[in-house]
Amino acid sequence: MDVEFWSDVVCPYCGLMDHRLHTAIDRFEHGARVRLVHRSFQLHPDLPREGVSQRALLVRYGVPQNEERVLRPLERLAEAEGLVPYHAVERTLGPTDLAHQLLAFASEQGRGAEIWTAMFRAHFGEARPFWTREDVLAFAAEVGLDRDDAAAALDSHRYRARVAADQRAAERLGAHGTPFVVLDGAYALNGAVSVDDLVAALRTAWTAGHHDLVPLADAGGTCTPDGCLVPRT
Repeated sequence: MDVEFWSDVVCPYCGLMDHRLHTAIDRFEHGARVRLVHRSFQLHPDLPREGVSQRALLVRYGVPQNEERVLRPLERLAEAEGLVPYHAVERTLGPTDLAHQLLAFASEQGRGAEIWTAMFRAHFGEARPFWTREDVLAFAAEVGLDRDDAAAALDSHRYRARVAADQRAAERLGAHGTPFVVLDGAYALNGAVSVDDLVAALRTAWTAGHHDLVPLADAGGTCTPDGCLVPRT
């Protein structure tokens, strides 16, 4: 069974959801037969290549209060689940087009899920930027990808269409932000739902045979191009 996970490197709910998905799949009794497929969804493609601070972006969107209302609680939640440290505030954000192209290259090498997780941990654990070619290639070398091959992939832009196609596919399915998960091509999860909810969703998708997209959850924390929203209660 495929679990498709649309996310962006700069989405703090996505870094948490990546951790939860791996945990849920490990806990699921048929987890060995689940394939986690990462797909790209760029939240801020128009940000400057040099990056901007998270605080400046909150001011730009007119929601500076979201630092304390949304992002600080999210940091505490992630740290309580073992992601220590987790920088949702003290970091920069930038365009992630090159990062997504590298991740598509890694997926083609059979290392997609591993490298996505490593990039989330580098960004939120170390506040690492991934906006420039050099940022991305330095990371590629650190995680054991061939730097010359990665550079050729970026310079040729051969994964650009794949990244764009991922985003169009999510939008056709009704996604307006990240994280967005589709299980077995049939069940949609919007937002960062809990591990328990993920395990229950995996069991539902495993045992049923629906072919139309069925929303299973739509109340988790979500990041959109306009910022991150607190989960509904």
